[in-house]
Amino acid sequence: MTRQATFAPPPGARAYPLRTARGEFAVVDSSPKAGAEVRGVVLMLPGFTGSKEDFRLLHEPLAERGYRVVAVDGRGQHESDGPLDDESAYAQRELARDVLAQAGALGAPVHLVGHSLGGQIARAAVLLDHSPFLSLTLMSSGPAQISVSQQQRVKLLRDALAVLSMAEVWEAIQAMGPPEEVGGPARGPGDPEQLRRRWLGHSPAQLLATGRQLCTEPDRVAELAAVPLPFHVLSGAHDDTWPVSILDDMAVRLNAHRTVVTGAEHSPGADQPLPTAQALADFWDGTRTAGTHTP
Repeated sequence: MTRQATFAPPPGARAYPLRTARGEFAVVDSSPKAGAEVRGVVLMLPGFTGSKEDFRLLHEPLAERGYRVVAVDGRGQHESDGPLDDESAYAQRELARDVLAQAGALGAPVHLVGHSLGGQIARAAVLLDHSPFLSLTLMSSGPAQISVSQQQRVKLLRDALAVLSMAEVWEAIQAMGPPEEVGGPARGPGDPEQLRRRWLGHSPAQLLATGRQLCTEPDRVAELAAVPLPFHVLSGAHDDTWPVSILDDMAVRLNAHRTVVTGAEHSPGADQPLPTAQALADFWDGTRTAGTHTP
C-alpha cells in the first residue's frame, strides 16, 4: 500500500489501508457529522475500471444523515494491490470473500452497496454469507450479463489488454472514446491526469477477469431473493449497461425497494449525488423499523 493517492478525500474523510484477514485494501472513510445521530456503517464497492473515488460526492450528504461511509478499492483496483498476471486471484468467489473480510474488519454488520460490477460482487458475498450485512443495495447493477453492446466494448478492451501495455491501452481509449456506460477509464471524478493514474493502478489481470465476469454472469436473482435481507435496486433513468426495464423486473423479483434517480444514467452517485444519497439514507433508515426482508 505504498502508492500515492491521486484523489483528495472529501471533507471530513480520510484515506488509509484497511487491514483485513485477507490483506489490506485502500479505503476512503468518513464519519457521521458531529451532532448527527449515528445510524450505521456503509461499505461501498465500485464498478468495472472504477474506484472508491466514484462515491466521493456521496460521503458528505450521507455523513449528515448519520452514516459512516467506507468506500473501498477491490483487489487489484486503483490503490489496492493484487497480482498483475494471475486471473485466478480475481475469481468472483475470491472477490466476494474479500468483501466479507472488509465487512468483518469494519465491525459488521454493515449496509452493503455495489455499483455495477461491484453489485454483482456484493451479491456473491451475500450469497456466501449474509450475516455481516444489514441490507444490500444494487446500484445500476443487473441480474445477469451486461447488454450485448457493452459486451462488445468489454471485448475490445480485453483484446487490447492482451497485446498492449496499460499505458498504451489508455492512449487508445482516449483516441477512440471511453466505454462510459461500463464506467470507462476516461470518465470519473478527477482530472485527466488523475484518471490516467487510476487506470494505470489497475491490475490487467483484474480487468481481464472481471470483464469476463460481466459478459458471462448468470441470473442469480432467485437465489438472492431467498436471503433474509432488505434489498434496494437503485439506478438512473437511463442505462445502456442494463436497461432500466430489466432493473425494474429484478426489483420485483427481489421484492426490493426501487429508486430511479431522475437526470442520472449509469453512475447516479456522480450524476445526481444529492438525490442518490437521500434515497440511500431513506432506505437504510427504513430498515431500522421495518425488520428483515421476507422472501
